Amino acid sequence: MYSDNLLVPEWRTANKKAIRDGVGEGILQIGGDANVVVLTGNLAESTRVKEFKEIYPERFFDVGVAEQNMAGMAAGMAFMGKVPFMTSFASFSPGRNWEQIRISIALSKANVKIVGSHGGVATGENGPSHQATEDIALMRVLPNMIVIVPADATQASAVVQAAYAHVGPVYIRSVRPGTPNFTKPIPFEVGKAYVYRAGKDLTICACGIQVWESLMLAEELAKKGIECEVINVSSIKPLDDATILESAQKTGKVITIEDHQIAGGMGSAIAEMLGEKYPVPIKRLGVQDRYGLSGNWEEVYKEMGLDRPSLEKVVIDWLHE
Repeated sequence: MYSDNLLVPEWRTANKKAIRDGVGEGILQIGGDANVVVLTGNLAESTRVKEFKEIYPERFFDVGVAEQNMAGMAAGMAFMGKVPFMTSFASFSPGRNWEQIRISIALSKANVKIVGSHGGVATGENGPSHQATEDIALMRVLPNMIVIVPADATQASAVVQAAYAHVGPVYIRSVRPGTPNFTKPIPFEVGKAYVYRAGKDLTICACGIQVWESLMLAEELAKKGIECEVINVSSIKPLDDATILESAQKTGKVITIEDHQIAGGMGSAIAEMLGEKYPVPIKRLGVQDRYGLSGNWEEVYKEMGLDRPSLEKVVIDWLHE
C-alpha cells in the first residue's frame, strides 16, 4: 500500500496560491469541451470563474443571488448532456440550496459538479455568516455524492479534471486565502489518500490547507522525538479505508485536523470507519461546536485553536494523557 501511496510532496520550497485559483484553472483546462457549462450566483470573481466567462460567455450563466434556482438549472442542463460546474460560497451552496441539491442532483444522480468556495473559518474577514464549517457534513451524508477537499491549488486543478471525468454529482470545497502550493502535479484519483510523510508514533489525517500545516507540525514534533505519519485525505467520500487502516495499525493512534466542525466532517468519517474496522485512540481537531469570527484568517485560526502552536500543544498533551 505505501509503495503506491507514499508521495512525498515538494513542500519545503512551496510558493503561495489560493486553492480557489486552482479550481478556476482546472475549469479552464476542460473548457474546450463544448458541453462544459459554468453557473454562479453573482460570484464569478470570488470563485475564480471570471476568466471562463470571458473566454466562453455563451456557456456561462450568472443566476444572481438565487442558489436554489442555480441547482435546478444545473440539474436540467446535466440531463440535457451538459457538464455543469455550479460555483458559489459554500455557505450559500450547499448552505442555502441543500434541499434542491438533495432532490434535483443527488437523488437524481445528475452529472453536476458543485464548487463550494470560501470553506471554513479561513474565510477570515467575511465573518461567521460566510464561514462554512458545516458543508462537508451536509454533503457527505447525501447518497451518490462524491466529496473532495483538495490540499492546494495544484491538487485542486487535478480534482476538477477528475470530477469532470466522473459521471455523477461531485462536491469540491475550496478556500479563500493564498496558502502553500506544494503537491506534485499528478492526476487525482477519487477515493485515494496519499501518505506524505512516513512515521511510526502517530497518524495525522488532514484535508485542505491543514495538510501543509500537518507536515509542518510533524517536523516540530519530530524534534521532540515523535515521528508522525501524515496522510492527505482529500477524498473524504469515498474514503480510502485501506491506507488509513494500514497507518492506524502501524502507529496505534490517530489525530484528524480540519477547518470544519468536528461533528460530521473528515474526522467523523475516519472515526466511524475505524470504530467499525480497527478501533484505536483517536482525537478530532477542528472547529469545536462554535461559530467563527471576523478577522485576518491566521488570527482567526489562533482564536479557534487551529494555529500550529495550539495544535502542537493539544497533540502533545493528548499523547501524554
